[in-house]
Order: sequence, then structure tokens, then C-alpha cells
Amino acid sequence: MSFWRLGVLLLACALAACSEPKASEPRGERRSLDPPKAASREPLEPLPDVPPLDPKIVALGRRLFHERRLSADGSVACSSCHDLERGGVDGQVRSSGVGGKRGAVNAPSVYNAALNFVQFWDGRAATLEEQIGFPVTNPAEMGTSFARVLAFLQADPDYAAAFKAAFPSGVTDANARRAIADFERTLLTRGSPFDRFLAGDEHALALDARAGYETFKSVGCIACHQGRNVGGNMFQRFGVLGDYFKDRGSVTEADYGRFNVTHNEADRFVFRVPSLRNVARTAPYFHDGSAATLTQAVQVMARYQLGRKLSDEQVTSIIAFLQSLSGTLAPAGEKG
Repeated sequence: MSFWRLGVLLLACALAACSEPKASEPRGERRSLDPPKAASREPLEPLPDVPPLDPKIVALGRRLFHERRLSADGSVACSSCHDLERGGVDGQVRSSGVGGKRGAVNAPSVYNAALNFVQFWDGRAATLEEQIGFPVTNPAEMGTSFARVLAFLQADPDYAAAFKAAFPSGVTDANARRAIADFERTLLTRGSPFDRFLAGDEHALALDARAGYETFKSVGCIACHQGRNVGGNMFQRFGVLGDYFKDRGSVTEADYGRFNVTHNEADRFVFRVPSLRNVARTAPYFHDGSAATLTQAVQVMARYQLGRKLSDEQVTSIIAFLQSLSGTLAPAGEKG
């Protein structure tokens, strides 16, 4: 076993040990189910406030996010794959782009994406602004170029005026990226039952969800899913304690994950750990969309990442906690 894998296992074991009752505590008592006195004592944190942003830029970004005319054939907008009314996803295993072409991986949610340490499953974009260029030019997504996008925006009087009102320099590549990115920075799903619990509201979280949080920590899920986004802040191999891809079969280039970016053999089958915020709304799961339900997803993660077979009671308990991570979705906004 590599030192890297050993480190992951030691972290999982350490976190699990910290969440187990001490020998002096009767196991019938659930002291850890009391509301935390301070969020800083927990491995998870509430979502932050939306940052102060220029409302003119955000409004322009909202329009662009829903604008289908930015795609090569006028059929696809950012919101086509990242439906704000459906948890920021489209519910498909792989999304449809221009001409009905299918993408290579499952589209992750745009909600809370601003809190991820990198963008995309393989982490090939460091910022939201950089991320925006990939779907625009991908032939299986929007299938166009920024030159064509900018020509359209400059020729449209309404967009030209909106850009001029938001940016002194008007329509530019950087300004278009900035507008969409700033809109996405507002898509924080605050107000979940779990966040209210972290803030001290002991009535915000049902007992089964509280117990599920303890199970989530004690079995080791918290080793990779922690912080304010309950994930999204590290890379991890899919299949730490089992060969997921051998068992699944039909390996594709997209399954190589981070390797496709770095060409480092140690990064093969490595992906950005997804956020679990609103996970109850964003089926199917994983980069390949292979898990249709939360039950399947939890069981697969336990087997291949933790080397565990969870009981039905444990799975149900964890799901109750995961459901408590659903926050308030943004208003639908403009449609393209």
C-alpha cells in the first residue's frame, strides 16, 4: 500500500476514533447529538454569506447563464445542464449538448461550485472564470468559440448596453467570464437544516439526521467530505480499498480523471471529491452517473473508499443526514 493511501486510511481512522464514544461514556447516551456549541468544533461548517458583488454584473451574468444563443445552434445554455430548479443539474447520466451529442461525464451541480478548490471532476480549471471557457468550446456541449460569442454579444443592442453599464470596457472575453462567474458566486444554498443546527438551533435537525451525522463521521466519510462544502476541497482516488473500475468494466478515457490533466500515473482514476451539499437533489451520482440513488451511492462509497459493508440501518442513517444538507435554491431567474 502506498504512503498516500495509508495516509488516507489513517485520517479516516483518526476521525472515526474521535467520533466514537469514550470508554467512560455509556453507549446508550448520545451526548454528541446535542447541538454543537460552536461550529468551529465540528469538521463541517455552515455555508458563508454571498460575497458583496456588483448587482449589474450579477444580473448580466444571470442573463448569460440562461442564454441559449451563446451555443453554436442556439439550443444549449449553461442552465440546460445546470438547471437551477433541479439542484443545479439536469438529472441525466451524461448531458446533451448541441446536436444531441453527449458529454463524457456526469454534470456536477453549479450550486456552491464557487466554494470548490478547483472546477470539473478532473480539476482542470482553477477558477470559475477559467471553467466557463470549456463548455463554450467543447464540441459536445455548446460547440462554439469565444470569438463567435463576443460577436453575437456586440451585435445585440441589449447585451451591448448591459455590458457597457456593468463594465467600462464593454463586451470582452474577460467581462463575459466575470459576469457569469459572479452570478455563480451567488448560488450558495444557505439555510439547510444542518447549517441551522450548526448555528445552534437544536430543533432544526431531526434525531435521525443527527444520528446519521454521527454515523457519517464514525465510519470515515468525513475523511474526504468535510469543510463548508462537505467536500470539494481535495482530490481522491476512486477505489482506495477496491478496484471500482475493474468491477464496473468498460473503462473510458474520462475514467482516468486527473491523469488526463497531469499525465502523472499516480493521478489515474483520481477525481475532485464532490460536494455533498444538496446531494439528495442531484442524482445520478459519481462522474459516470452510475449510481441512480443515494442508497447505491453510499454503499459504493463504503465498499470502495472505506472497505466497509454498511448495514441497512447505517445506510438509512447516513442518508437522513445527507438529506439535511439541502438548502434554499436560487430563484429560477431568466430562461434562455
